[in-house]
Amino acid sequence: MAGGTFGLRRPASWPRTLLAGIAIAGTYQFFSIGLLVPLLHRLTGAALDLSQFASLRGSLAYLALWPTVSWTLAAFAEEMAYRGYLLNRLADLFGNRRLAWGVGLVVSALFFGLSHIYQGITGVLETFVFGAVMAWLYLVTRRNLWLPIIVHGANDTIGFTLIFFGLYP
Repeated sequence: MAGGTFGLRRPASWPRTLLAGIAIAGTYQFFSIGLLVPLLHRLTGAALDLSQFASLRGSLAYLALWPTVSWTLAAFAEEMAYRGYLLNRLADLFGNRRLAWGVGLVVSALFFGLSHIYQGITGVLETFVFGAVMAWLYLVTRRNLWLPIIVHGANDTIGFTLIFFGLYP
C-alpha cells in the first residue's frame, strides 16, 4: 500500500474515474439483473432475498437514507476492508506474487460474499462475483480504491433506485 494510503491516491482524472465508475456500475447492474441473478436462481433454486430493503419501495425518506448508508458503510468502508486491507494482507501471506494476488482476489471476494448472507445463497454468490469484479478493478488501477468505491456506491444507488420504483425484479 503506497505510503499507507490503503489505495486512496488521487486518480489521474476525477471526471474520467467518476464516469467510468458510473458506466461500470450500470453495466454490472444490467449483467447482474439480466443474466447472473436469474442463472444463480436457476442453479440454487433460491431467489435473491432483498426483503431487508422492502421499506424502500416508494419511500423518498428511505431513498435518501439507503444510498447515504451505502456510500459510507458499503462503498467506502467495505472497499477499504475487503480490497484495501484483506486483499493486500492475503497477497502478503501468499508471497506477494501474481498467484498470491489471484488467491487474495478469490478469498477476499468469498468473505465479501459471505458477509451478505442475509440475501440468501443467491445473494452470497452474486455478491462474491461483484467482490471479484471490485478486486479486479482495484488491481487493474494499480491498487487504487477510488474506482471500486465509485462503482460500488453507484451500483448500490442504481439498485436502490430500481427498488424504490418497483423495477427491481
